[in-house]
Amino acid sequence: MLELKAEPLTAEAFAPFGDVIDARTSASFPINAGRTQRHHDLAKVETLGENAHTLINIFVSQPITLPLELTFLERHPQGSQAFMPLHQERFIVVVAPPGEHINPADVRAFVTDGRQGVNYRAGTWHAIQSVLEREGEFLVVDRGGDGNNCDEFPLAITVTLT
Repeated sequence: MLELKAEPLTAEAFAPFGDVIDARTSASFPINAGRTQRHHDLAKVETLGENAHTLINIFVSQPITLPLELTFLERHPQGSQAFMPLHQERFIVVVAPPGEHINPADVRAFVTDGRQGVNYRAGTWHAIQSVLEREGEFLVVDRGGDGNNCDEFPLAITVTLT
């Protein structure tokens, strides 16, 4: 059993796995006659393979209990997948680098502060949605199109908060 303590999510720590989406730390500029601040190009959307296209979804997730017990990680080899909380929901992020197998020593766990989202790069192993205190709604951007875009890797993991 792999035991992880979720660390605070930062752009630097998460960089090997994708992008942290956070308007508080991004470059921005005014639009719409100065009434709107645009936080531009916050994550790289990847859609690879035949007939690929970008999907915009809303996921509603039920809260988990701690410690978080996981039995697998999944990956999407043909596209990135971004999760942005709509109501400041905190969630746990468990990731491992792309590859055919997962080395337990490379698995990391993070906890968001409720205003951060993540964008998993194509092929990055990650846990299923794991929202904390309450039901969560997330704007999800990912890939649609031909071909299999979801693989699972069995791995027993227990995650706690620091």
